[in-house]
Amino acid sequence: MLIVMQRRTLLVGAAAWSAGANAPGARAAPLADALHFPADFGAHPSTRTEWWYATGSVQGDGAQWGFQITFFRSATGLASEPPTRFDPAQLVWAHAALTDLAHGRLRHDQRMARAGFGIAQAQQGDTDVRLRDWQLQRVPAAGNAARSRYASRVASAAGGFAWTLQFDATQPVLLQGQGGVSRKGPDVADVSRYYSEPQLAVQGELTVDGRPQAVRGRAWLDHEWSDAFVPSGAVGWDWVGMNLDQGGALTAFRLRRADGTSLYAGGSYRAPGAATWDFAPQEVAFTPQRAWKSPLTQTSYPVQWTLQTPQGRYTVRALLDAQELDTRTGPVYWEGLSELLDASQHRVGLGYLEMTGYAAELRL
Repeated sequence: MLIVMQRRTLLVGAAAWSAGANAPGARAAPLADALHFPADFGAHPSTRTEWWYATGSVQGDGAQWGFQITFFRSATGLASEPPTRFDPAQLVWAHAALTDLAHGRLRHDQRMARAGFGIAQAQQGDTDVRLRDWQLQRVPAAGNAARSRYASRVASAAGGFAWTLQFDATQPVLLQGQGGVSRKGPDVADVSRYYSEPQLAVQGELTVDGRPQAVRGRAWLDHEWSDAFVPSGAVGWDWVGMNLDQGGALTAFRLRRADGTSLYAGGSYRAPGAATWDFAPQEVAFTPQRAWKSPLTQTSYPVQWTLQTPQGRYTVRALLDAQELDTRTGPVYWEGLSELLDASQHRVGLGYLEMTGYAAELRL
């Protein structure tokens, strides 16, 4: 029975990924209200799709690791009349990955369940997302409810890894776009609500193949929600979030057509203690430099880019080519630990590169 229920859940999840215009709020007008914290740290169940996305790099026992945990919430539009708690109205799924640089290997796992029954939740009011024993929870700092400490727990028997990590904010929340309203395309409805928490100080324990070790490092957290992530004509996106060595934060993204050209682009830069510099679409350019072909899916991904922004020209380079996630519960995409090099090819930052829509058109 458990296997049957899991299979049904996965089928509902696959439908939610492709439901598109049938989901609540499809192509709705953008929200104009300012973000309010701590409420907007929490879930927004009236919107179609939402995610909390934490990535980072940690060091321990002389080795460096990249980690990623993403919790997704999806409003399926599937509800009975009158509604019951058995309706799969909200799905929660999660992807976790560990980049093992020493062995050239990406370990990853995924889970999915309908919200409720103590199994899965995306709490309103503040960040508290859970899927069985995987968790990301925010604890407000004493005296400053907008300053965060996150607790992350992940355990994957299939991937042979687990972690218990703490992420402490070292900077104020970074509002992406215009006050947290991030344009994703030319149409007025092509927007998301989007904020980041860069330069999170990480400490905790990482266990790999049963061997625990203390680790420390830096992380980046994104929280984004929308009814229309991908504009008409786009098949996917390229995105980077980089913690700069001097303490700043650089974000860049583009929505990409099937022929590889940019449909829309954007990003931001914030120096320590300074205001956020929001990039206009024409100011950001991604140019692929080197590709890697997945032996599993035969998909080619650009794993090295030239990135042009108004703040500078950079090289984005994957620290491991083989960081493709074939989740089987959603899209196949590439997401991995990467470094940022300046015009002289000196490293100036470390973070994550994400590329979607290369194996197949992405639909959210």
